[in-house]
Amino acid sequence: MREYFDDMVKNISQIIRFNSAEAPAKEGMPFGEGAARCLEFYLSLAEFLGFKTVNYDNYVGEVTFGSGKDFAVLAHLDVVPEGSGWTHEPFGGQIDVENKRIWGRGAMDDKGPAIIALYALKALKDEGFRPSRKIKLILGCNEESGWKCIDHYNEVATMPEEGISPDADFPVIYAEKGILHIRSFFPATGNFSGLKGGDRVNMVCDYCEVVAPYDEQRAKKYGVKAQDGKIVARGRSAHGSTPDKGVNAIRPVLEYLGLTDIAKTLFDDKFGLAHLEDETGRLILSPDVIEQGEDGIFVTSDIRYPATMKQSDITDILDETGVKYEIVHAQQPLFNDKDSKLITTLLGVYNEVCGTHAEPLAIGGGTYARALKYGAAFGPEEDGEESTIHQANEYITFEKIEKCFKIYKLALERLTK
Repeated sequence: MREYFDDMVKNISQIIRFNSAEAPAKEGMPFGEGAARCLEFYLSLAEFLGFKTVNYDNYVGEVTFGSGKDFAVLAHLDVVPEGSGWTHEPFGGQIDVENKRIWGRGAMDDKGPAIIALYALKALKDEGFRPSRKIKLILGCNEESGWKCIDHYNEVATMPEEGISPDADFPVIYAEKGILHIRSFFPATGNFSGLKGGDRVNMVCDYCEVVAPYDEQRAKKYGVKAQDGKIVARGRSAHGSTPDKGVNAIRPVLEYLGLTDIAKTLFDDKFGLAHLEDETGRLILSPDVIEQGEDGIFVTSDIRYPATMKQSDITDILDETGVKYEIVHAQQPLFNDKDSKLITTLLGVYNEVCGTHAEPLAIGGGTYARALKYGAAFGPEEDGEESTIHQANEYITFEKIEKCFKIYKLALERLTK
């Protein structure tokens, strides 16, 4: 372990320095220069470590080890935008020896785990392990905003049927809720303009602004401030699947403007969806992006619905509300048998390494695992620890790097021996 640790820390730090959030496309760079350079760095590192690699047109990369029936490790190198509120450089990759962690966007989601998975393969190879399956470490560059990387991979290569994605929680994820992003229209008029807020639909809006007359009493009541000729609200970002961990900046601006009906529809379940629930949890709706058009207001919301339900169960209810909306993105749920070999093996590895008796989990997040016929998300977060994914000051600890390395190495050995 120690022989790989320093290199993992160094390379996690370096790969964080690429701002790989989706940017305008350039020639040969479908998701912008940052994502392409980040993929180039990763594949060059893999080649240096002795693996064969393929770059599929800067959409997605592949590192292979072994031969036989394919087994996938699906990770992503793109990140969400940095957002606001950082006290560390978001793309600095600061190695904090005193606090034993690395700071930066992507440290946990998903650059850190992607580097750790690569070194787990390196350790197995150095030990002389010969997998009975071809392990394909697949690196996407558009996971956070559309999955065009996966679409492209399916066009130019063959996706394995089974695998893991190191992009969620331990001990193992057996189910992922369905994802539905809707863009709703609300007619609204008033003495305001330029209403906008939010960076991505899967990030809780942490900043919202509007040009409107300033009323000190209302500003105090709703927690907004005047700044540079605008009314602004600041919140705290979080993953769109866990909006309770953040503070949404859209609602106070809507209420300041007197648009309480819109605020209640979005935040007080006027859609009538909150009662939907199964063993994988209840439906979650997070209004994360708002913009003002010529005729009214458009709000894009992130809906995570129970994994045993269908998309039509949600849209049938939305259709009855009378609110105009369009679907801008959808992913079907993932649901695995808890007693399947994949789930029981991964669970056993985690409990063995950590000395626990944990049980499989269901989550609202959506991972590459659902791109596979038999897929499961596997780490890196754990219950009870602070999550900074999609938030300011994202970090990965040295302890987490060491633990994930042990877990991923053993899991890959057990699943491909």
